[in-house]
Amino acid sequence: MKYMPDFRGKKILITGGLGFIGSNLAIRLVKYGVDVTIVDSLIPDYGGNLFNIEEIKDKVHVNIADVRDRSSMSYLVRGKDYIFNLAGQVSHIDSMSDPFTDLEINCVSQLSILEACRNHNKDVKIVYAGTRQQYGKPNYLPVDERHLVQPTDVNGINKMAGEWYHILYCRVYGIRTTSLRITNTYGPRLLMKHNRQGFAGWFIRQVIDSERIKIFGDGSQVRDFTYVDDVVEAILLAATNEKADGDFFNLGSLEHISLLEFVKLLIELNGSGSYEIVPFPEDKKKIDIGSFYSDYSKIKNTLGWEPTIDLREGLSRTLEYYKKYKSYYW
Repeated sequence: MKYMPDFRGKKILITGGLGFIGSNLAIRLVKYGVDVTIVDSLIPDYGGNLFNIEEIKDKVHVNIADVRDRSSMSYLVRGKDYIFNLAGQVSHIDSMSDPFTDLEINCVSQLSILEACRNHNKDVKIVYAGTRQQYGKPNYLPVDERHLVQPTDVNGINKMAGEWYHILYCRVYGIRTTSLRITNTYGPRLLMKHNRQGFAGWFIRQVIDSERIKIFGDGSQVRDFTYVDDVVEAILLAATNEKADGDFFNLGSLEHISLLEFVKLLIELNGSGSYEIVPFPEDKKKIDIGSFYSDYSKIKNTLGWEPTIDLREGLSRTLEYYKKYKSYYW
């Protein structure tokens, strides 16, 4: 296997490991026979789901803890070779209604993890999950890493700070860190219980349930979508390539598509469905960024990463997964 020599005999910690990306990463790492510890708070609305690791539940260590608990994190980081720091509050809407919780999870907790590593494990390599939301409303497209960061919501501000804590601790203290600015990720094990963590999962749920999908605005907003297996590949590359240390990279996708085209493709692949165009709710309109898609040439040129799974294939796999395991996600 491609990464087995890098991870053989290593000890791994995944924060947010019962969530969407974390669980897919854990499943991949278990195939390499490594020692994987998952820490997750299982806060109901944040995406942690024990069923996400059903196929590997006897092959990983699960610690139900909150990254805000400094004592727990100071213990958990010790002796780890890699930390995949994926825990976070990712809802833009929730960050505006409860900004202090977002601050605690996306800033204070990140600083606590880094301090724990500075004091107890300076040799660790950390990969942090950033977000395209750090950029805010784009000044030009596609958005590259030279673009200004000008977030439109509390979540984007706090994720930006969380990322730069990681970069700072690399540059000042020598702790190897990398941040990946992740765009709209979709695939199996995505949170489906509510629509506050992005529209992709909610649209998939609605089309499966034969509910009419509501598209805000006029549907012309363009987005890029990255299948979760491609994101996992980027995370592993960033972990094992020293060229990534102290730097940040955009992820992206093979194609850019409007929300209306996305919904039409989803309906086609599902074999049924319907939609309507509706006005933007005022709270969402204020923080909407319009069209956005990333330029991922930096990570392609530096680490050799590029997406391999197109939207049609990825959505087909995703629909198949949720139709089979709907009861564990609805």
